[in-house]
Amino acid sequence: MTTPEHQQRAERLAREKLSQMTLAEKLDLMSGATPFWGGLADMLSGGYHRRTWDAGKVERLGVEGVRFSDGPRGVVIGNGTTFPVSMARGACWDTDLERRIGEAMGQEARAVGANLFGGVCINLLRHPAWGRAQETYGEDSHLLGELGAALTEGAQRHIMACVKHFALNSMENARFSLDVSASPRALHEVYLPHFRRVVEAGVACVMSAYNSVNGEWAGESGALLDGVLKTRWGFRGYVVTDWIFGLRDAGRAVLGGQDLEMPFLMHFARDLLRLVEAGEVPISRIDDAALRIVRMQLEFARPDAVNADVLACKAHTDLAREAAQKSVVLLRNIGPLLPLNREVRLAVLGHLAATANTGDGGSSNTVPPYVVTPLQGLQTAFQHVVYDSGLDLGKAGQLAAEAEAVLVVVGYTRDDEGEFVSPDTTSGLRALFPVPTTPEEQQTAAAVASGLAERARESGAFSRGGDRASLRLSPADEALILAAAGANNHVVVAVMAGSAVLMNAWQDAVSSILMLWYPGMEGGHALADVLLGVVNPGGRLPFSVASDERHYPHFDRDAATVTYDLWHGYRKLERDHHPAAYPFGFGLSYTTFSCHGLQLQARHDGVDATLDVENTGERDGEMVVQLYVSALLSRVERPVKELRAFARVALRAGEKRPVTLSVPVSSLAYFCESEDDFVLEPLEYEFIAAQHSADASAPKARIWLGQPS
Repeated sequence: MTTPEHQQRAERLAREKLSQMTLAEKLDLMSGATPFWGGLADMLSGGYHRRTWDAGKVERLGVEGVRFSDGPRGVVIGNGTTFPVSMARGACWDTDLERRIGEAMGQEARAVGANLFGGVCINLLRHPAWGRAQETYGEDSHLLGELGAALTEGAQRHIMACVKHFALNSMENARFSLDVSASPRALHEVYLPHFRRVVEAGVACVMSAYNSVNGEWAGESGALLDGVLKTRWGFRGYVVTDWIFGLRDAGRAVLGGQDLEMPFLMHFARDLLRLVEAGEVPISRIDDAALRIVRMQLEFARPDAVNADVLACKAHTDLAREAAQKSVVLLRNIGPLLPLNREVRLAVLGHLAATANTGDGGSSNTVPPYVVTPLQGLQTAFQHVVYDSGLDLGKAGQLAAEAEAVLVVVGYTRDDEGEFVSPDTTSGLRALFPVPTTPEEQQTAAAVASGLAERARESGAFSRGGDRASLRLSPADEALILAAAGANNHVVVAVMAGSAVLMNAWQDAVSSILMLWYPGMEGGHALADVLLGVVNPGGRLPFSVASDERHYPHFDRDAATVTYDLWHGYRKLERDHHPAAYPFGFGLSYTTFSCHGLQLQARHDGVDATLDVENTGERDGEMVVQLYVSALLSRVERPVKELRAFARVALRAGEKRPVTLSVPVSSLAYFCESEDDFVLEPLEYEFIAAQHSADASAPKARIWLGQPS
């Protein structure tokens, strides 16, 4: 983070440099520096993971430019640290951990030559079928905002951070064509507050989304970019398009508040000069965009170099293991079966146990120097391990029958969920590509087109991932679990996935269930640590797992239009009186905890909630205290309760400790559309200090806030 004094110096210097720029130099700042056809060929052949993608450079004036590298589970260039995916880190509910991960990612991005890190993805999980759910932190805006702000603060100790995708980007397959309708209240209460939190944390850059919002492409939306982001929120940084298809019309985009088209020389490079000379775009808008880009470069410039030795260094791989340990969510533990002892005869079943399964293969893909698979971690930690892929159910059942305990590793891969780019979804957008004019460009264009067609023919290489077709495990995975459970009463299931999995078909047949997520390069060691009790599981679900898929909002992955309202996740389940199979914030431990003695103290700008948290069991552990608030007798329809603060607390066996959570009064207001602003109702508000959203034993306290009108 930068100081106010540093910001003022950067502002003065940026204005000095701007005053010396020609119009051509200002316009050059606003486009990626890479020619289109050669750049696209490079990207499709792996260049995205080989080098930074640059823009915003004026060498004559010492403006060094923007050098972009992506995230969010690690720097995508070089052989750096692969952390657990963002959803796994959402399950940690740990802002300090996320800040340290951000700092590590910022260092590694600097080491590969970047100064802009695109890893702060905070789109809200509206439905668990969303293919890129793994790249965000969960279903709740408050959780998203706090973790996104922490990652930003950590990364920006070294580098500019970019938060994405602004806004309402919660579907994958139709993202290039989908129009999302949302009322002002749904926008400001549900789909935008987490972005505002990250903006208030000082993020340097915001990436706009591909989709359309209320009839405007997000990359061209004056309502979003200029109206909300820059005017209402006072954002000081710059806006960048999502890549290649991020805008359709240069004039609409620049007038709407778009500052930088990435990564190629496309619409801005072709059209902006003409639009300025014709008087259709005022020079003041060009000056504003150029100033924003230069201002942030200067504000986050770092004179010291970062050595490449930092990539996947021990401190960072240890941090990846810590994150994987903390992310594991224990959903079921009958007996209790867990923890196991290292002498147990353990059968490990499932091909994913022996697979380096770190997540999506698209823009967030990383290339770590190694990956510890679940099987490798278990073979290192346990004395007696036998393994079978589970393809032959008879053989798997026999191994299970001969073992003292069984671990079945099942779930998804990048072929089942993730980023989706298909000829079917992009063919209509090729009209946006520049016309190849030189023989060299024409040859490259033909090669790229041929390559796209070839890749589409190769096992659907352009159509892997995407939004899920089902929320259940595959029939083969479910059959393997039931075969193991039929042969052995001591079965543990570890689920690898990026969001909720419906487990109704098999959950009652097994003793223990763990959410393992896509756990990063140290995930196998972390799994063994949890199974042995070296680490007490402390992860908590960052989303709700419904008992019936029909209880989620409607989801059509091929939709052309969709309406987002106030209701999804635990908010919708509670409104509709549908108990979750596993509630938002839920997770078991090898010990037990309690919360009691909740007291409230009003401040001029908020409420302090103080309570005692206690480890009532015999093992050290970590709990997550979650503070929800209900607006009692509101005059408008509001959720039963909403998360407004949380803290992960480490407690020794038998330890009791006071915890204070602060809630700003502003977070208790609702968005009044007639006043176009948030309004705090004069009401009694009930505060609930819970261990998950459906915690019936949670202590409650009430306080009156606001002045009667």
